[in-house]
Amino acid sequence: MRLTNYTDYSLRVLIYLAINKQEHLVKIQEIADTYHISKNHLMKVVHQLGKIGYLENVRGRNGGLKLAKLPIDINIGEVVRQTEDDFHMVECFDPNKNACALAPACTLKGVLKQATQAYLNVLYEYTLEDLIHNSDSLRELLNQHSYKVGE
Repeated sequence: MRLTNYTDYSLRVLIYLAINKQEHLVKIQEIADTYHISKNHLMKVVHQLGKIGYLENVRGRNGGLKLAKLPIDINIGEVVRQTEDDFHMVECFDPNKNACALAPACTLKGVLKQATQAYLNVLYEYTLEDLIHNSDSLRELLNQHSYKVGE
């Protein structure tokens, strides 16, 4: 199972905001610079995270982002479910694209469906709080890898 970049970026944004402990509103550019990710990609991610209730987007000159919920209230499995397009591991998971000749008698689909569910079940066991228990180390690493525009 592989997560899309969109979900990866969503999780990184949430982690970044959580380890900053709401000390200040964070600009999208700050996150983009830290992770070396396109600001345009992050704008889409941040917009969606705001729409589904994970972020508060404050507009204006002094605006920025902050978590709309406590890290303990943000379930990783739910975030992944809400940010992934689909969980079609193979063609036969999508009835609109299934051209596999084995589909009517194949048991692989059931095995892969069970594996996907097990994968998601593990993610549902964790919250954002669990991912930032070492926030001091994470913050230090992010500070080492960030750069300012123009440097």
